[in-house]
Amino acid sequence: MKRVTAPLQIAVAILSMALAAGCGSPKPQGPPKPDLKIAMIAKSSSNPVFTSARAGAEAAAKEMRQRTGAVIEIAWLTPEAEDGAVQAQRIEQAVNEGANAVLISCSDAAKVTPAIDAAVAKGVPVMTFDSDAPDSKRFAFLGVNDVKAGKDVLDELASHIDDAGIIAILAGNQNAPNLQKRVEGVKEAAKAHPKIKIVGTFYHVETPQDATAEVMRVQKANPQIKGWAMVGGWPLFTDTLLTALDPKKVKIVAIDALPSELAYIQNGLAPVLLAQTTYDWGHESVRNIFDKVRAKKNVPDKIGMDLVPVSSENLGTWARQLKRWGFTDVPEKYLTLP
Repeated sequence: MKRVTAPLQIAVAILSMALAAGCGSPKPQGPPKPDLKIAMIAKSSSNPVFTSARAGAEAAAKEMRQRTGAVIEIAWLTPEAEDGAVQAQRIEQAVNEGANAVLISCSDAAKVTPAIDAAVAKGVPVMTFDSDAPDSKRFAFLGVNDVKAGKDVLDELASHIDDAGIIAILAGNQNAPNLQKRVEGVKEAAKAHPKIKIVGTFYHVETPQDATAEVMRVQKANPQIKGWAMVGGWPLFTDTLLTALDPKKVKIVAIDALPSELAYIQNGLAPVLLAQTTYDWGHESVRNIFDKVRAKKNVPDKIGMDLVPVSSENLGTWARQLKRWGFTDVPEKYLTLP
């Protein structure tokens, strides 16, 4: 019996020491609990303007932590495709998952307004960017003056088609409040250009493929079109129109100037793009949410942004700006231009 018991006692003692040592070891640390959790709900995760906004938001979160010590989490709850009803569900999800604030670009103001108001009623403040829900209880909106943006698109287009001819409006989601106002601005500005005729306003699912297909369909049905007033840059996120349309016969002026769109400036099909600083949608919104929620500061209910005209004259400058904002797909050939 002794020959069996002694080794057993030794084994038990060794095991006990190992367990004790294990109990004394530091446990792996997970990510720090956020001081501020912001649910970010853009229109669609497939649209590069919103992925750039996400990059800006995440950069601002890091900067705020370095400056204030506050840990800010950006919870990306954006649908894959535009859907106001899904956005409303994501707002509710954000509240249930403990978000301290919601940042949203509204695909359909009517569908998201009740969800915004419900979140605010539960103590979760909401800020909008790019596309507003003005009748909701959101505390602030950050974006361009959309009516003016539409007017700028038409005026720029007029200057590149000799202020005369048939044009079309490409308008994206028919229910998006910001796009409705841009279309309104295009039509309002056209009144001052009597030789320009608008053949129609054309809506589509906001993907590059759907937008491109709509342009091609309309252009084929109306070959006399010599200008496109695009209140968003959707079809320019692919290179299809570079060869499908003749820059000597058709001109495009569009809002947005992301890396994939720069080729349209260079080949002359889009002599001017009116760029939104989409990175700042996220960056500046996060700063303002921090001021509102953590610093308890007053934040204006409307925070304006200006469009930046991008042409061959400043193509290099703009390309370098995109690079500084973290865009990794800026073609090298543009970075050395003026």
